[in-house]
Amino acid sequence: MLKDFSQILKEIDDDIHTLSQVELKQKYLSKSGVISKMFKELKEVPDKEKSEYGLKINQIKTLIEDNIKNRVEEKLEDKPLFKIDPTAPFDINSKKDKKPHILDLRGSSHPLMQELEKILDIFQRMGFNILESRQLDDDFHMFESLNFPKGHPARDMYDTFWTDDNFVLPAHTSTMQNRALRKFGPPPIRVVLPGRCFRNEATDASHEHTFYQIEGIYVDKDISFANMLATIKSYLEEYLEKELEIRVQPAYFPFTEPDAEFVISCPFCNKSGCSTCHYSGWIELMGCGMIHPNVLNSGGIDSQIYSGFAWGVGLDRLTAIKRGITDIRKLRDGDINFLRQF
Repeated sequence: MLKDFSQILKEIDDDIHTLSQVELKQKYLSKSGVISKMFKELKEVPDKEKSEYGLKINQIKTLIEDNIKNRVEEKLEDKPLFKIDPTAPFDINSKKDKKPHILDLRGSSHPLMQELEKILDIFQRMGFNILESRQLDDDFHMFESLNFPKGHPARDMYDTFWTDDNFVLPAHTSTMQNRALRKFGPPPIRVVLPGRCFRNEATDASHEHTFYQIEGIYVDKDISFANMLATIKSYLEEYLEKELEIRVQPAYFPFTEPDAEFVISCPFCNKSGCSTCHYSGWIELMGCGMIHPNVLNSGGIDSQIYSGFAWGVGLDRLTAIKRGITDIRKLRDGDINFLRQF
């Protein structure tokens, strides 16, 4: 049974006056909280009522978040924002300014996390579940469940980190596909899989050995390549706040067939050419394709009845594109002056 919104609002009003900040977060904003459960109930709502239902859920979420934010701001107003660091080194004989280093107590969210929250919010409003990826996995989930049999040359596509116990640091969030298919099955299955990935490769302005990726999968009856293009395009236009032209070009991934590279018109120069798109007018953004039948069968889904698509995009690259960052290594350098810009 779907919950009565007026009753929930009354309960929230009581909780705001009785529960602590931590208790409010746990009850309403945690993975097992009230709001997460309400998003899961979306699939039970008739299509014509889904939009209104989703709007009410977001209103409740905003109400809780605003209340917690206001409490934090009130606490900050009651406390000094700065303190002296007595361990800061300086020479008492120096003619330079001898003021001790001042620590700013105001915290902030990392730009990667800011963008991740925006992206996950978009997908939640589109009816997707969220399942966070692991940072250590096994050979089966990293390779075999994704149609990489032992000895397959496609395994060489990923120069991975291995432990002495034969565990692997995931090179892509596709390592969660098998678990997602089993956890959210039977279809329809709509889920995004954010997480950190690791690859043993040289770093430069556009490559890092550690980065965030967001995988997405959609499985149901009669799902087509056109459904995939429409879903990804809708998400990117919402995120980049701009209408886009799209095109696809052939690619190869063992876990999808057919496979493609998803390319968008440059949102900054309208295809006239700029440094972001390397003066081509287009940006090759992500890999995507129809989920291979072997992957569906491995996840307990009958590929004779169901089909689906998957895509994977680097969060670091999206953040760099949207925020005009020319070197993605800066996102992990820990440079306070850089991070304060955001």
